[in-house]
Amino acid sequence: MRSRVLLHYQELTELYSQSYDAVGELYSQSYDAVGELYSQSYDAVGELYSQSYDAVGVMFASIPGFADFYSQTEMNNQGVECLRLLNEIIADFDELLGEERFQDIEKIKTIGSTYMAVSGLSPEKQQCEDKWGHLCALADFAIALNESIQEINKHSFNNFELRIGMAHGSVVAGVIGAKKPQYDIWGKTVNLASRMDSTGVSGKIQVPEETYLILKDRGFAFEYRGEIYVKGISEQEGKIRTHFLLGRVQPNPLILQPRKITGQYSLAAVVLGLVQSLNRQKQKQILNENNNSGIMKGHHYNRRTLLAPAGSDSTSGHHAESADKTELS
Repeated sequence: MRSRVLLHYQELTELYSQSYDAVGELYSQSYDAVGELYSQSYDAVGELYSQSYDAVGVMFASIPGFADFYSQTEMNNQGVECLRLLNEIIADFDELLGEERFQDIEKIKTIGSTYMAVSGLSPEKQQCEDKWGHLCALADFAIALNESIQEINKHSFNNFELRIGMAHGSVVAGVIGAKKPQYDIWGKTVNLASRMDSTGVSGKIQVPEETYLILKDRGFAFEYRGEIYVKGISEQEGKIRTHFLLGRVQPNPLILQPRKITGQYSLAAVVLGLVQSLNRQKQKQILNENNNSGIMKGHHYNRRTLLAPAGSDSTSGHHAESADKTELS
C-alpha cells in the first residue's frame, strides 16, 4: 500500500512539474512583452512611475496556522497537496474580485499565505457620492474572505481561520522593474494595516480607530478591542485604539446611485491587470493539464476533490456539490 501511495505521489509531482514547465515558456514570453511595453513607457518619461494617493484602503489577510500545516504535510510527503490547497484558497479569493461590488479593489500580491489588497487606487472610481465607498467595499471583501475560507474548510476538511487587518490613509503606489514589473504600494498606511493583521486575532477583522469612525456610519457593526502597541507607530504616537469589524448590518446610507466604470486606467493599473491575467492563465493551464491526465485511478478530479484527505469519501455531499467547479479564476 505504501509503495502504491509513493508511486502515485511521484507521478503527481512529475506531472505537476511538467505542467509548470509547459506553461512557463509562454508565461515568460508574455511577461517579456509586458516588460517591453513598460520599458518603452519608462524610457519615454525618463523617470520612475509612481503616484501618491490620499484616500486609500489597505487590507492584509493571513492564515496564521498554515506554516505549521505545511510542515506537517511535508513530513508526510504531501507538500504538493498542501500547495494545491493554498492555491485553492488564493484562487477563490481572486474569484471574489470578479464580482461587480468589488470593482474598486485591486489585489496587490500574496506573501506566503498572506493576501494583500487595496481599494481606491483608481481616481476615476472615487468620483462618487461617497468618498469612502471603496473602503466600504474593502470591508465587505474582508467579510466575504472569511465566508470563503469557511467554505473551503468544508471541502478540504480543515479548520483554517483568517486574521485580517485593515487601515486607510495616504500611500505611494508605483511599478518597480522593467523586465518583470511589480506593482506595489508603500507608506505608513500599509504598515498600519499590516500591524492590524499581525496583532489581530484569528477569525477577526481588526481596524484602527480612524477607520472605525468612517465605517460605523456606513452600515457596519463593531466591537471595541482596546489599545494595543503597534511597532513603528506607537513609538511616536502611543498605543492605538482598535476595533473588531463584526459585519454589515445595513446598506451604506450614503450611496444613492449605482457606480459606473469609466474605463480609464493608469499605466500602473494596466500593468497590474496584465500581470494578474497572466497568473490566472498559468493557473488554469496547470489545472487543465492535470485534469486531462486521468491519474488517480482513472477518475476525473477537480481542485476540490484533490484536496480531500486520504480515505475520505470523495462522493460525499460536499464533493458532489462542488463537482462542476473545475477551473481556477
